[in-house]
Amino acid sequence: MDFDVTELPPTDHVAVGETAPDFERPLVNEEYWEDVALSALTDDGPVVLVFHSMDGAFPATYVWNEIDERAWADRLEVQLVGLSISTPYEHADLLADRGIDARLFSDPANGVAEAYGIVNDLDGMAGVSEPRPAVYVLEADRTVAYAWVAEEWPEFPPYDDIEDALGSL
Repeated sequence: MDFDVTELPPTDHVAVGETAPDFERPLVNEEYWEDVALSALTDDGPVVLVFHSMDGAFPATYVWNEIDERAWADRLEVQLVGLSISTPYEHADLLADRGIDARLFSDPANGVAEAYGIVNDLDGMAGVSEPRPAVYVLEADRTVAYAWVAEEWPEFPPYDDIEDALGSL
């Protein structure tokens, strides 16, 4: 597969030590979806929030395959959730097709990425944006303990660094 690497413009994204913006969106699991606030998840403990490309795009598949191979959902004491512009129906298909052990927020209008300062306007798709790849490790009070935001597309998270951050919670 050939593709060009694109440098993304600088962004003033939510950073370590800041409070992650709260939001409410449909949260999809393998059986159903319901509107859930991020704060409802962090009330139960730390959360790993993974912003990814739309479902079906190869970066989303690569990210979730790597997270699955590392078994974060099984071995870490955190809630693992993703977020993209894909609809709840598309998320349900992705979860079923890939066997992903996580829940996925649906944000077709990309408002959450805007609040986090990580909007990625897609080349060749006028008026369409999605979150740039990003991973936030959030403490129970929504304080950002770790943040990684892509500086180019495609770019993949530093999984070992994320695991180190999770180990220090």
